[in-house]
Amino acid sequence: MPTFELSLSDDVYSEFQQLAEQEFVSEEQAAEELISSGIEAYNVSIVDEEPRDEMMESAENNMFDTAEDPGSIEDDRL
Repeated sequence: MPTFELSLSDDVYSEFQQLAEQEFVSEEQAAEELISSGIEAYNVSIVDEEPRDEMMESAENNMFDTAEDPGSIEDDRL
């Protein structure tokens, strides 16, 4: 099994130790499972299951394209 060295801040290492004591059998198991979970979470591809209506997308884009600053400095001048 490959091994590697990791440097953590004291705060992060303290949190890791507490989590390892509460949830895992050993620090090795905790490190392996947390790293595996992080890799899985990082590699998630987002699939848009709900197709978007082109008209709705166009309306959303126009909303930002045509918006002006309602609190313009020019409006405050007397």
